[in-house]
Amino acid sequence: MREQILSTGKKIILSIVGIIVALTIVVVGIGTKVYLDVKGSANQAYESVKRETPAKREKAVDLEEQEPFSILLLGIDTGDLGRTEKGRSDTIMVATVNPKDKKTTVVSIARDTYVSIVGHWTDDKINHAYAFGGAAMSMDTVEKYLDIPIDHYAAINMKGLKELVDAVGGVQVANSAAFTQNGYTFNHGLNTLDGDMALAFSRMRKEDPRGDYGRQERQRDIVAGVAKKLLTMDGITKYQEVLNAMESNVTTDMHFNDMKKIALNYRDAFTNIKTDQMQGEGFMQDNISYQRVSEGELKRVQDILKSELGL
Repeated sequence: MREQILSTGKKIILSIVGIIVALTIVVVGIGTKVYLDVKGSANQAYESVKRETPAKREKAVDLEEQEPFSILLLGIDTGDLGRTEKGRSDTIMVATVNPKDKKTTVVSIARDTYVSIVGHWTDDKINHAYAFGGAAMSMDTVEKYLDIPIDHYAAINMKGLKELVDAVGGVQVANSAAFTQNGYTFNHGLNTLDGDMALAFSRMRKEDPRGDYGRQERQRDIVAGVAKKLLTMDGITKYQEVLNAMESNVTTDMHFNDMKKIALNYRDAFTNIKTDQMQGEGFMQDNISYQRVSEGELKRVQDILKSELGL
């Protein structure tokens, strides 16, 4: 079934910027110091974008009026193992949040999806947009491809994922098939992972018959595990470690005030979350592997997201 309601769905969207949003909610009950800590980290994570193409919206989304919005979630393959280059967005998800319908939809896009890269005047893998032009080019490319406005973005690098897992004291994930990666053996069933193990778990794809689709699922499971730990009382007490992990590894164009509005005005939208995976078929071109999405599959995903945004 392409579209399914998952119990971990709300934990996926609570990742990256959503973790800060969750902490913002907690602030109300804890006190001023936590508020200032979260605000400081959110401000440090803020990074504006200068986009090349005209926005699809005539005016920005009004969060006070609880208008539906979209956010591009990116996992960047750098920041660990000595890698300091800009990197590529090996995890790409588009989330639409509709508080009036009390629904959030998260769609995953395979990193090898063959698309036109806006501003680079070439057709290539969609994850190369980030390498060519950062978050702005990624937003422009995904916006054109899906034919919906991309209102915001949030990105986390691999070092950030590793440090987040360690900050919450490790995570538990369910593994569908045993495999070995980077010297670690992951058994079938439940596995407890520290940060280094989580990176290895998230990187494996060659042994997976589902390829990159299987890897994306493992990455979502890790993020869900982080959010699950964070939302426990034990996790809340580790908020400072979580903020430290995020400060130098997360970027977003959302201001702290926007996060507060989402935390206060959009929380009901996170109670009913659906996840979807855009499906493609592999093909080779110039000895490079790509994923081609059919017109029918692209339209299916576009229609879902447009409906959630009220377009």
